[in-house]
Amino acid sequence: QVQLVESGGGLVQAGASLRLSCAASGRTFSTYTIAWFRQAPGKEREFVAAISWSGTNTNYADAVKGRFTISRENAKNTMYLQMNSLNTEDTAVYYCAGRPSLVYTDWGQGTQVTVSS
Repeated sequence: QVQLVESGGGLVQAGASLRLSCAASGRTFSTYTIAWFRQAPGKEREFVAAISWSGTNTNYADAVKGRFTISRENAKNTMYLQMNSLNTEDTAVYYCAGRPSLVYTDWGQGTQVTVSS
């Protein structure tokens, strides 16, 4: 099991950038696929981006492709989400999640990102 803690959220204006971090504890972090999800008010949680255990493979939702970049540093047990050109539709609680195989089993508590117009 991996414990995940997000940080880096905040209130920014449209067009700004933010970098979210996800700190993990647990010896198996480096073997996990790690992802970011988000949930906007009144909406279901949605996938944002994922990165394989080695960092070689990444995957993005169409809504963030070209604007967000996911990365990880296994030596630091940390994952990042660099978010550029933010818009009001990116406003949500952002969660990091990890999976050792097919299912995301470990989740953080979330960090709020609010983008004002």
